[in-house]
Amino acid sequence: MRCVVTGAAGFIGSHLAGRLLADGHDVVGIDAFTPFYARALKLANIHGLLAARGFRLVEADLSRADLAPLLADAEWVFHLAAQAGVRSSWGGEFAAYTACNITATQRLLEAAMRAPRLQRLVYASSSSVYGEAERLPVTEDAQARPLSPYGVTKLAAEHLCALYAHSFGVPAVSLRYFSVYGPRQRPDMSFHRFGKALLQGGEIVVYGDGRQTRDFTYVGDVVEATARAASAAGVEGEVFNIAGGSQASLRDVIAMMETVSGRTARVRHERAAHGDARDTAADTSRARRMLGFVPTVALRQGVEAEWAFLETLYGAARSTVSGYNHTVLLASA
Repeated sequence: MRCVVTGAAGFIGSHLAGRLLADGHDVVGIDAFTPFYARALKLANIHGLLAARGFRLVEADLSRADLAPLLADAEWVFHLAAQAGVRSSWGGEFAAYTACNITATQRLLEAAMRAPRLQRLVYASSSSVYGEAERLPVTEDAQARPLSPYGVTKLAAEHLCALYAHSFGVPAVSLRYFSVYGPRQRPDMSFHRFGKALLQGGEIVVYGDGRQTRDFTYVGDVVEATARAASAAGVEGEVFNIAGGSQASLRDVIAMMETVSGRTARVRHERAAHGDARDTAADTSRARRMLGFVPTVALRQGVEAEWAFLETLYGAARSTVSGYNHTVLLASA
């Protein structure tokens, strides 16, 4: 298949692009290299892809670029590009979220509507669309009530995908990822921050009491679900929860990292952040039934993989971050 992956130099996008290449597909990776975190880290994410046969990188802003030529031969499109971050979506930064998460998605859907070979468009949404769910584990039919501007923009993009599927036959499907972690995780995300602090002897900052829980999902499982969503029959217009089934508190995660690393954490608590749900847990029976998706990477195994990545990254970072290429544990087919 001829594939397009937006956000290809990011955390999940780089793993997905590598998986697609390994499966024998051609990949056009699109990334705007926005300054949310260091360009060098994003380039390191795709270091192993740049010389790979069948991969082409295009640096482009989806909210402004001419997208028609990029989708002209596309059969599968994976839309992972977004302005990330719950806490930073408040205030004056919101314009970046509307541009990257809503406008960019609408423009991509317009181009997809006219892409003659397109068979599937997979949109990467977020569990943030649920907010504080009334009942856990949450199903896809639960009312979506985001707690943050970020969550609002992800839900708006979901609605756009559904609109274009219904009105114009764009074969779009949305995946609601739950708390993804693993190698190449962004520096602002919790596992990365916790591990970096342990490595460098710094403080781990926890927003709230640390008893809040998340349904943590290893990146290899997310990649598996995303690839399956492209090839599954009869899922156009659907929404799926994608989660690892590893519900744990932040305190549990820090204790596990201490065990894996052999180090003792210094933890400082700050006021709970606006926009963060207290607890998340997903019902993934729809993904199991319609995509054949079952997560396979347990939390301890995933934490060990991320710790190994962070040791490599920050060991190399004392001189340069270029050139790391950490292999992800992939779910079995």
